[in-house]
Amino acid sequence: MTYLQHPVKEDRPVRIAVIGAGWIGNFHAESIAQRIPNARLEAIADPVLPALESLAGRLGVSKISTEAADVLADPEVDAILIAAPLRFHSELIAAAARAGKDVFCEKPGGRTIEELDAAIAAADEAGIMLRFGFNRRYSTDFTAARKLIDDGAVGVPQLLRSLTRDPGTEAGIGNPERIAPGTIFLETLIHDFDTLNWLNPGAVPVKVHAVADALVAPEAKAGGLLDTAVVTVTYSNGAIAVAEANFNALYGYDVRGEVFGSAGMVTAGGPQATSATSYTAAGITAATSRLNIDLFHDAYTAELAHFTDDVASRRGLLADSTTAENTPRAVAAPGGVDARNALAVALAAFKSAESGRPVEVSDIAELRAAEQARELQGAGA
Repeated sequence: MTYLQHPVKEDRPVRIAVIGAGWIGNFHAESIAQRIPNARLEAIADPVLPALESLAGRLGVSKISTEAADVLADPEVDAILIAAPLRFHSELIAAAARAGKDVFCEKPGGRTIEELDAAIAAADEAGIMLRFGFNRRYSTDFTAARKLIDDGAVGVPQLLRSLTRDPGTEAGIGNPERIAPGTIFLETLIHDFDTLNWLNPGAVPVKVHAVADALVAPEAKAGGLLDTAVVTVTYSNGAIAVAEANFNALYGYDVRGEVFGSAGMVTAGGPQATSATSYTAAGITAATSRLNIDLFHDAYTAELAHFTDDVASRRGLLADSTTAENTPRAVAAPGGVDARNALAVALAAFKSAESGRPVEVSDIAELRAAEQARELQGAGA
């Protein structure tokens, strides 16, 4: 083991190492170090030394390395949080599993079904816990919407909608040529696909039709950029869902969900930073969030708190419950089946956008529901 620095002990029972010191790695590392009482940020790895040293110095972490292998081999690490670029996700999951570490991986778990299946198989063989970063499940409004669905408020789901509009500027997308083809499906809309799957419990997606273009930065379309997309998903229970995304919403970061059914409708989300609204001679205004780590600050923290609690439980560590009171433990923590179902829709959408034709999800992968359909309790169910 070749750590560049050595640790200072701290009595916090769940010891987590972060791989990746980019912007989301920074936020997750902060959550572990500062916002989750029973988690200890044991180590950080990143090949970019200045970013690594900056993050470690800010959070007071003494155990750092430019090699992921060091944190994977560390016997003092209980769990690994993977915040590296997508191309490394599946191999890092498998390596962590072989090392006996529980894993929290940012979405998606792989670039292909084959990559993800190999990672899931490695986790199953090693008997470790594997979770994925679909944070909308932990946002209080989306959690409340799911509970209403379980209680029968919408009856039988018929129409679903989920959207993601990334915050933008009048100048448009910076360096659009650096955005990899398929990003809008694999790294943006994949959140919406998981949300739609989760809000339609017991069903699986069967057909996908996507339309996408470079409407924000048309000059980058020749390089493969797609910055605007609408995807229709048909489910095994007959429900029809629509997911949409755009990379340049001038008014802020906007994420919403909606489920309409035989008995009613539930909605969740929106761009407002707070419920405060001003009414003046200039009109009606409300502040909006400009970053995902602002809009979903508490959700990001809650998903890691849930993960930490479960690591502590399965390893027999003494940890108090750290999950936020307004995030019920009934939230289904997204695992391998959830990640696989969302990735299959994303890959089908990418294929559909390229061909201009609907794609059967079974052509991508055979899916199974992540959970059973809930028994409806509401009137008109």
